[in-house]
Parts: sequence; structure tokens; C-alpha cells
Amino acid sequence: MSIPESFYREAIDLNRFSNRISRQIVTNYNNIILDLTYKLGTLDEVTAPASKARVRSMLLQLKESLEGWSVKNTAYMTDQLQSLALFQSDFVRNELQKALPVGAVNVNSVQISSDFARSLVYTDPTQINVLTLPTLESQVNRTFSLTAAKGSTITLPNGKVIEKAFRGIAVSQAELITRQVTVGIEEGESITKIARRLRGRLQFGKNQKMTARAQALAGGTGMRLSNKQVMTIVRTSVNQVQNTTSQAVYAANQNVTQKYEYVSVLDGNTTALCGSLDGKTFKYGEGPMPPQHFNCRSTTVPVIDDDELRKMFPDTRPSSVGRVSQDESYPDWLKKNPSMQTQALGNKKPFFNYLIKTKNKSPREALRQIIRDDGTELSLTDLIKKYPKAI
Repeated sequence: MSIPESFYREAIDLNRFSNRISRQIVTNYNNIILDLTYKLGTLDEVTAPASKARVRSMLLQLKESLEGWSVKNTAYMTDQLQSLALFQSDFVRNELQKALPVGAVNVNSVQISSDFARSLVYTDPTQINVLTLPTLESQVNRTFSLTAAKGSTITLPNGKVIEKAFRGIAVSQAELITRQVTVGIEEGESITKIARRLRGRLQFGKNQKMTARAQALAGGTGMRLSNKQVMTIVRTSVNQVQNTTSQAVYAANQNVTQKYEYVSVLDGNTTALCGSLDGKTFKYGEGPMPPQHFNCRSTTVPVIDDDELRKMFPDTRPSSVGRVSQDESYPDWLKKNPSMQTQALGNKKPFFNYLIKTKNKSPREALRQIIRDDGTELSLTDLIKKYPKAI
């Protein structure tokens, strides 16, 4: 049995991919709130009838702007997730092929329907006539493809789809901010203080390159909760598409791999559930799949069964620097290979070693902390460059 090291490394990079998407969506949202606060700042006497009318107009515009934000960024998520599915399918297929002896077998690919992600993002399965849902037979027949029907069965852990989740953020935040502004004015609070409370320490232009997490920490009451909700939705959705696509490719190649391993080391805040599953192997279609909760960053990696490899190298598996013990975990392996630390962790490599050597963290604890705190970003173009055969 063997698990290619690249699957662990790519899971870390997909966390960076979700960071990039989150920053884009969070920044778009925060700019709307900043625009409101600066318009409020142009008012002198908010108790005058004309000023009250202007405030009402601003709050109505806020509602419309947030509705537009929801529509625009739901479409953006659709494009990103569709591209991710295509990338992930090719990545898994190529990495499986590279892990096998030359000429052993040809690894099968998986067809990704052009409306797979759109169905995942927009289609609420509870609103579909039960007669139109994919039957067990049809799902079996489509095991080796990701269709719109498959996308329509995928939801966030609370049962919502992304479109509904973003729309909910827009509606609830418009109501929250409207209430804070009107109540503040009625209670005699200065408009300057109200605006500062809503925007926190963020300013136009300066927040463009801040990570989504940094913006959430710096933002005021009009931003903090929504920013965290966006990051949670993005991270969870990227995890869903990553694992759904990977599992489809695994299932299409059961002559190469018949089991997968559940890996929770990549979850920065490992839950008891994911922790109990870490390292366990399951047959395809018979075991749990991440994400099992919001913010889950656990993943699955294929266990490659090859009789010839097992005879030649008993109790070992391949890595980028040669054969290693079958029982050696990825964090332990990473600790022993500085060259791969650079490839996997980038500028976080010194922090990884600092946590181990100075803070007496285990390699697994150090990796978890880095992933939790890492605001590094990768675009889809960056991913393709980093894994050039995944196209």
C-alpha cells in the first residue's frame, strides 16, 4: 500500500486557494460597508428631516448593494468551483499515474459536466421533486462522471446551498446595519461614532491586500460576522469539491486503488470526529467523507495497491525522496526533509521548524498551527503552475 506525498501537499495548497477566494469575496463585501460609512460621514445634523431622508436612502442603497454582492459573488464561486473540479480531476489522475510503474496501467479520467458546480451552488435539493432526484441505479452508472444531478445532491453541512447562504448573509447584515444606524441616531449617538463602529479599523484601498482573516479581525460590527461566515462557506465548499472530485477519480480506478485513507492532520482545529477517523482506511462508497462539519479541512488520499511494489518494497511506500516506512506520517516525513518543507510550506518553513525545536511541538501539531494561521494565497493559475501536469 502506498500514498503519494503530493496528495498531502496539494491539500495544503487548496487551503491557500480558499484563502484567495475568501479575500476576494470579503473585500467586495467590506467595500460596500465602507462606502456606507463614508457617506454617513458627510452628514452634519442627522436629526434634520432632510438628513433623515438621506440616511433612509443610504440604507436602502446598502440593501440593494448587498443583494448585488450576493448575486455577483455566488456566480464567482460557481466559476471557481467548476475550475477546481476540472483541476482536481486531472491532478488526481496524473498523480495516480506517476505513482505506478511505467506502463503498468492507464489511469481512467472522470468527465466533469459543464453545469456540475452551478448545480452544486444554486440547486436546493429540498426544492426538487423527489421523482427528479438521481436514482441509485443512475448514480452507479454515473460513478465515473460528475453531473449536474450529482451537484444537486451536495449541500453545506447545515443543508443550505451556497446561493442561499450568501443571500442570507446579505439580508441579515442589511437588517443588522440598518438597525444599528437607526437606533444609534435615535439614542443621540454621533454619526462619526456609528460609522467607526461599523467599519472598525478598515479603510478603502488599505484592505485590498489584507487577508480575509485580517480584514475580519480589523473590521467593525458591520463586517466581522459576515467575513467569518464567508470564509467558512468558501473553505467548506472547496473541501467538498476537492473530495467529491477525488473520490470520483478513485472510484474510476479501482484496479489501482480500492481503499482511501481519511486524513485529518490538515484540519487546523481538528474535531473529535475527524480526529477519530485520522489514518483509518475505507473502501470506496463505504466510509465517511469530508467535510463533516463547517471549516473542515480534512481530506482523503488514495491507498495504492500494487502486488509487484509490495513484493519489492515490503512495509514501505514511495515519497519524493525515496522509500519511507509505511507507518511514517506526513508531518514526521516533512520534518526529516527540509527540501520538501520549502515546496510544501513556502515562507512558513522557518516557523514550522521553530515550533518543533523551540516550542517543543510535534510535527503534526506544528503543521496544524501553520495551516490554521496561514494566510498565504494561491490562485487557480498558481495551482496549475505548481502542478503543471494537472491540466
